[in-house]
Amino acid sequence: MPLSLALTPHHDGSALYVPNQKPQLSDKIKLRIRVHTSLGKISQILIRQSDSGEGFLTPNLKKLYTRHGWDWYEGTITMFNPEVHYRFYIELLNKESFWLNGKGLHELDQPDRDDFRINTYNKVPKWATGSVLYQVFPDRFAKSSEAQNRKLPDWAIPKAWGDDVIGKGHGTAEQIFGGDLKGIEEHLDHLKKLGATILYLTPFFPAGSNHRYDASSFDLVDPLLGGNKAMSSLVKKAHEMGLKVMGDLTANHSGDRHEWFVSAYRNPKAPESEFYYFSDGNRQYDSWWGVASLPKFNWKSEELRKRFIDGKTSVVAKWLKAPYKLDGWRIDVANMTGWIRGDDYNREVATTIRKTMDSISEDTFLIGEFTSDAANHVEGDTYQSTMTYANFTKPTWRWLWNPKDEREEGQVGVGRKGITSKQYMELHNSFAGTFPWHLRMHNLNALDTHDTGRFKSFTIPGAQRVAAGLQFTFPGIPMIFAGDEFGLDGSNGENSRTPIPWNNERENDPTMIETYAALSAIRKKHKALVEGSMRWLYASNEAMAFVRESKTESILVIASRGKDRKIEFERDALSGSEQAENLFGNGTLRVVGQKIRYEAVALDLQIWRLPSAHR
Repeated sequence: MPLSLALTPHHDGSALYVPNQKPQLSDKIKLRIRVHTSLGKISQILIRQSDSGEGFLTPNLKKLYTRHGWDWYEGTITMFNPEVHYRFYIELLNKESFWLNGKGLHELDQPDRDDFRINTYNKVPKWATGSVLYQVFPDRFAKSSEAQNRKLPDWAIPKAWGDDVIGKGHGTAEQIFGGDLKGIEEHLDHLKKLGATILYLTPFFPAGSNHRYDASSFDLVDPLLGGNKAMSSLVKKAHEMGLKVMGDLTANHSGDRHEWFVSAYRNPKAPESEFYYFSDGNRQYDSWWGVASLPKFNWKSEELRKRFIDGKTSVVAKWLKAPYKLDGWRIDVANMTGWIRGDDYNREVATTIRKTMDSISEDTFLIGEFTSDAANHVEGDTYQSTMTYANFTKPTWRWLWNPKDEREEGQVGVGRKGITSKQYMELHNSFAGTFPWHLRMHNLNALDTHDTGRFKSFTIPGAQRVAAGLQFTFPGIPMIFAGDEFGLDGSNGENSRTPIPWNNERENDPTMIETYAALSAIRKKHKALVEGSMRWLYASNEAMAFVRESKTESILVIASRGKDRKIEFERDALSGSEQAENLFGNGTLRVVGQKIRYEAVALDLQIWRLPSAHR
């Protein structure tokens, strides 16, 4: 008999299953697992853990108690190493057996790479837990009156705030709309209205483009944005309003206008010559994806490390100190940084950045951009969060993809679109389930970013409300890209960098503003949506249901894209359903016999609060 999804054995590394979320080396850690009695009579449950690369089985787990048809078991592992991987072995009296790992339940043994993970690296600042991140592309957010008087560089193409954004071809990187830091400061109340707690700025250094990922210096703020004093003022005002501010660093490359590169180009004797991968008398060089304006750093250079990432006088440290006091960094293309051909300084660079940040303040937050799978590269000792598209963004696009849209544009990569809810669940489990829980809690859940088209433009009309609900209820930090709340469109990354229509300069639909505000308020009030475990209850072609659980409450989420109206699962899967309080969507949950049932409507998102089953 096939196992019911809602009654499948469960563990995910959250506090409900691992009470000690900040273990130290040599600690003995209690691990819990829940198994529904419908699985059959248990012969034994063991934990297979690692010790210095060798796997072994722990003694049989002890049964703690039975609640609502679930048997809870507890065992102990030892933190022999800073990083420990583990999975569960479940054997029934009839000799059937199963393995439970980060990806789910299996009949056959599984590879170590898919194990649950726990480590000693959970040092995430308190302010990052439960946060909502708002991404701003400075040239396109808001333009203060001061911007009118600034002289544009020779390469810039001036644009009026209501002009169309060039998405391809000539002018894409050169169009300047004039947004500045003072403009952002003047609209911080908008971020507060949305419930955002972190302002994340894409690069603010002077450069030869509007995106500024080709910095010409890391020592000052671009005068087009208002300069250093504008940055100090923005951060001070944000802090007064309870907002944190994070910057964006390209540790992989500089711009070809950067003072270091200019000094070394065609000049092998320059000290900065060792900062890059030069050849042919410094006439040729390696760059990011072959883009000549983005020469790649050679992190073998100790002098480059000293100037940029190592120590209290470095670039990394400078902007975390007064008078600027940024609260952290997002590292651009962290997955590629320090890595080329036979050279691999990737981990050294990340470790050094983290060490430098800690020397200024251990209350700083470090996010690494890993555009694809990051679980096998990030454990939390360096990057405390990842901006990745594999865990949440791509599955969500694919599930809610508009079948009438035949564009590709590199939004979700190759592969199936219009996937089922079950496939969505499988994708999310595969890419998110093997992260240590503290990383999974803090990875970014983005619908889109400045590097993608707008989610709204490629998905079923009206789907953004459902997707935003998932953003705020999945484990992770919800990330709002400025403009999504105004219903803006964008056919690709460059085209989505749209000036915000504060005065209706372009067609917009601000109906999502209240949706984001409501979801932020729900998440702020209900900590189960921040720290609680995630357990899947239902997944069909068209709909899904899952619950976030803590010791104090359970939050049930149901999402549907339209056709599957009757959603039901076993009553034992979710205790307290008779007392369900609807938080979002106004739907009614019913108990019918031994089933919990909800009649969905098209593009439906519902959130309920239930009393805890663990008190």
